[in-house]
Order: sequence, then C-alpha cells, then structure tokens
Amino acid sequence: MHLEFTPEALLAQLGYTITDQTLKQINTIIKNTRKFDVFSAHIPSFNDALAVEKGFIAMSNSQDYLKIKCNEDISADNLSAFTTLVKHWADKYKLELKKVDNKNTYYILGQN
Repeated sequence: MHLEFTPEALLAQLGYTITDQTLKQINTIIKNTRKFDVFSAHIPSFNDALAVEKGFIAMSNSQDYLKIKCNEDISADNLSAFTTLVKHWADKYKLELKKVDNKNTYYILGQN
C-alpha cells in the first residue's frame, strides 16, 4: 500500500504550524526533491527513529530541501548511532544526501 502525505500532513508530522509561509516552503521543497512522492510516506517514521538519537528532520532555511540534523550537544554514542541510522535510511530508500561541511546535517536531495 502506498500512502502519499499532503503538504499539510507532512508539516504537522514534523511539528510545524500550518501557515501560508510554511505551506509555500514545503511545496517548494517537495517540487525541488527528486521523486519525493516515492519515499515521503516514510519521513514521519524516520523522524521518530531519529528522535531516539537526538536527531530530527526539518525544513532548511537556506536550501529548498528537508534536512536531517542532530542536536549540537549529542554524545559520541548518539552521534555514531545517528550517523548509522541516516546511512541506513539513505541506502534503504536509495536517497542522495548532501552533508554540510563540519556539521552533522544532511540535505535530502531526492531519490537516485
């Protein structure tokens, strides 16, 4: 079964208030992300899994992509688990990620 999230549902799942601005931003991100509809249904569960390792998915303020990020005060164990989880998810859904230099942040560019 294939579920497709509406922009409003995705915003709510990621903890955003639904406003004209956030709707505009998420719609731009969806259009900019290759094959977004193929993996979008898995974003909420991945966000929940990231939370265990002090990570989360958010809309980027500087790029038209979703980003995967962890808290700055993360422990070495959590950081290792966070990195492993991100790699596993990217491999499983054949996603191209762009790592931000010197940060534990990745942009979700889309599916290969």
